[in-house]
Amino acid sequence: MSVTIYVPGDSGALSLGAQAVAEQIAKLAAQRNLAVRIVRNGSRGLYWLEPLVEVQCAAARIGYGPVAAADVAGLFDAGFLQGAAHPLCVGPVEEIPYFKQQQRLTFERVGRIDPLSLDDYRAHGGFAGLTRALSMEGAAIVKAVTDSGLRGRGGAAFPTGIKWKTVLDQTADQKYVTCNADEGDSGTFADRMLMEGDPFTLIEGMIIAGIAVGATQGFIYCRIEYPHAIKVLRAAIAACIAQGYLGASVCGSGKRFDLQLRLGAGAYICGEETSMLESLEGKRGEVRVRPPLPAIQGLFGQPTIVNNVISLASVPIILAKGADFYREFGVGRSRGTLPIQLAGNVKRGGLIELAFGTSIQELLYGYGGGSASGRPIRAVQIGGPLGAYIPASQFDTVLDYEALAGIGALLGHGGVVVFDDTVHMGKMARYALEFCAKESCGKCTPCRIGSTRGTEVMDRVLAGVEVEANLELLNDLCETMLHGSLCGLGGMTPFPVQSALKHFPEDFHHVRH
Repeated sequence: MSVTIYVPGDSGALSLGAQAVAEQIAKLAAQRNLAVRIVRNGSRGLYWLEPLVEVQCAAARIGYGPVAAADVAGLFDAGFLQGAAHPLCVGPVEEIPYFKQQQRLTFERVGRIDPLSLDDYRAHGGFAGLTRALSMEGAAIVKAVTDSGLRGRGGAAFPTGIKWKTVLDQTADQKYVTCNADEGDSGTFADRMLMEGDPFTLIEGMIIAGIAVGATQGFIYCRIEYPHAIKVLRAAIAACIAQGYLGASVCGSGKRFDLQLRLGAGAYICGEETSMLESLEGKRGEVRVRPPLPAIQGLFGQPTIVNNVISLASVPIILAKGADFYREFGVGRSRGTLPIQLAGNVKRGGLIELAFGTSIQELLYGYGGGSASGRPIRAVQIGGPLGAYIPASQFDTVLDYEALAGIGALLGHGGVVVFDDTVHMGKMARYALEFCAKESCGKCTPCRIGSTRGTEVMDRVLAGVEVEANLELLNDLCETMLHGSLCGLGGMTPFPVQSALKHFPEDFHHVRH
């Protein structure tokens, strides 16, 4: 009888040598006449242990990591096919505190299943939400999503149910469901992990969305920098078409839903919903003036749902287990769970899915284990390159939309980037302005020109030239960008700049080495 061995096909694990490990396991098993079945699963999100090899034993899956190809012979010699002890053995993976203390809802199956096996997906509760949705009226599906408290996980945190109801209420011959998978924020990888590790969850969420609002066509807009996710999504869509989950009659219901994959060319601005729609239409990715909202006139002028990967992937569990089940997680107006991506100068970086309400302190030290360098953590940036810098004095703030807004920060897509006390916050503030200058679509003057002039002003500050006068000018410029920009790119660029000025003024008043 063969032993099942899980070796991640996740691109994070592949970048650390997972492919060579899988090949070496197959090679040595053949040489030793040992029957093994290798499953290329998604990553569990414990990236400091990648490549994490798991062996299915009678009672649990025993993990070994981080495994290099050179370690494989020693693992065989030690008897790892029986879950035997070895210096790389981390024990039952689901008992590792970092993993066990999480509340995995959206990522429940990631790492556990073969990402492209529909049988595996169904065996672990897949399509239960779709089955229930097919027995409901569209308005009832929308109400369930509304009652769950789900808010957009892409950054804006807009209530998903309200967006869906707006599309439902429109009268149109054609409606669309679009998924924005252009994950461009620094330190974020949840969308990629889910698309590579459990693509059917995203597809199921999009089908449910289509049935709910009467949309018959869906598009996933994925960044071209995600070749592994693209490959998995294409195979997953083909499998769903072959088994009747996509096409003219979803599961024999008579309701149509088609799904296509579209690739973005690498523009950060296309993470903004109207720029993405322009790109989907084959145009240059530029922000649209609103109103009209995409829910009323979106793709090709038709009512369109625009949601992020995690938002759509959260829908199946809401339909399967009910709005009340999902609502039980979280605090205040932030309901459910958030996949937090911990990156930067941190000892144990990875994906941590938790109910809203965990403090930054617990995340950094309870999960992350402190900085990778061993030095004090000076700041974190939450919400991507346009998120505010949060100082250590505010690490008791909990992760929810309102709590972070209360200190002038934002949660965004849940990316947390860690910096130790060697960071120069003046240079980080300059980077935000330079980033905006490079990524601006150019449609509005405050963003296009403001970010360029801001970078020049910051250069003068860091060079010690008329510091006070230039800081005053910089503050005026930030206010103009904040209130005059057409979209969040220019409107949020002041967040990291102003937060750095507020919390780390010493880095602007003398040259810090």
